[in-house]
Amino acid sequence: MAIASQSVRMEEFKRRVGGLVGAGECILGDAAALSSYGSDGLIRFRQTPEVVVIANNAEEVRAVVALCSELGIPFVGRGSGTGLSGGAVPPAGGVVIATSAMKEIVEIDPVDRIAVVEPGVANLAVSERAAPLGLYYAPDPSSQSVCSIGGNVAENSGGAHCLKYGFTTNHVLAMEVALPDGTLEVLGGESPFEPGLDLRSAFLGSEGTLGIVTKVWLRMLSRPEAVRTLVADFESVESAGAAVSAIIAAGIVPAAIEMMDALAIEACEKAVGAGYSLDTAAALIVEVDGSQEEVDALYEEVKSSCALCGCTKIREAADQAERSRIWLGRKAAFAAAGRLAPAYIVQDGVVPRTALASVLGRIAELATEAGLRVANVFHAGDGNLHPLVLYNPDSAEESESAEKLATEIVELCVEIGGSITGEHGVGLEKACSMAAMFDDGDLDVMQRLRTAFDGDGISNPGKVLPSPRLCGDVPGRYRAHPLELSGKAVRF
Repeated sequence: MAIASQSVRMEEFKRRVGGLVGAGECILGDAAALSSYGSDGLIRFRQTPEVVVIANNAEEVRAVVALCSELGIPFVGRGSGTGLSGGAVPPAGGVVIATSAMKEIVEIDPVDRIAVVEPGVANLAVSERAAPLGLYYAPDPSSQSVCSIGGNVAENSGGAHCLKYGFTTNHVLAMEVALPDGTLEVLGGESPFEPGLDLRSAFLGSEGTLGIVTKVWLRMLSRPEAVRTLVADFESVESAGAAVSAIIAAGIVPAAIEMMDALAIEACEKAVGAGYSLDTAAALIVEVDGSQEEVDALYEEVKSSCALCGCTKIREAADQAERSRIWLGRKAAFAAAGRLAPAYIVQDGVVPRTALASVLGRIAELATEAGLRVANVFHAGDGNLHPLVLYNPDSAEESESAEKLATEIVELCVEIGGSITGEHGVGLEKACSMAAMFDDGDLDVMQRLRTAFDGDGISNPGKVLPSPRLCGDVPGRYRAHPLELSGKAVRF
């Protein structure tokens, strides 16, 4: 009866939704088109939605959410689909509400340094539009040319320059959001010190579980007077890690400190040819910015710290073109890993900077035990690791080993005082690891907050918080249960 009731409600939704959005903006029966919305960038998790609604404006988002609320239909908001934790995977029997068509940069105020944008605007597009005004938007995920501001808000995205400038939460003043009951509300304000409950912070980084962003007020920064960038080679990841600690211990906060190991460098050079050394065990990309006098002084201190930790070579970017080429190589790392193996799992954990060397050593040991390779490329300055677990998806054994190794790595981060995620979010992938970091009381508080926004549990259900159903399942390709193999149970 419950299944029939859900089916009836969905048919009612399909009948009525066309009247809420522009003509041709609903995907109802095209199996191939629906399937293309079945996952985000982490394609290990897939679920074909019943309906995809491509909203043109905030009112359409609100109206569709209101209809979902009325009929008890689960939904998920989706931007560019570049997420890496399964956060935008549709709920079973649910609806995708896509904001990718909402691409208007409404306003950039050069006096108050605020940009007002729709959620489908690409991250990099904000800085490109603001460049003639001498402004830019600081958070810069590797996918910044395609990832959307709405998705950045959902995941609290970071990027290479978050060491100095912070994550999305440090640059979002306010958001207009469609809450799960179908109402539009503005959370936050033009001042970061708005009175009352800080609902902006509660919503930001909630991975779509509290509603859908329809407009964002962004804090813009003035472009620095000077920027200098170097690549420093090291004979080991341990010595590169020591250099990171030495730089920070010297009181220097660079705009960015990124690390790549030999395997990651190999992949990036094959893909981009950024000029990284192929005969080095590890490399640091360090960038400092500010006034010309400050930058010149800090740059020399960075070089000195690298030299004291056994740096074997320093390459200095001679101009903007070379600096861009260096960063192109780093930001191509995830995609470039496809040149090393037919598939890989991108993990995202955080460790104390002082533990970088020991954690990387332990990851290497775990990889050897699993018979797999792991490429490391990450935000070394704030200890945000991005190990890439390489494997062959045609091998069930390798696939299972890769999934197990990825989980071991992220839970290792927690063991030594870190976090299960830095910027990619929890989504589906790491929901079962939440209990490694939080106790039952913590998780209960999170669930109560979620219920306060979404009492019916229809906004991106099954994500972030663990559940017996979710954590009883093994992610990845299907594996028959022993009861099924014995003939005592049947899979439907």
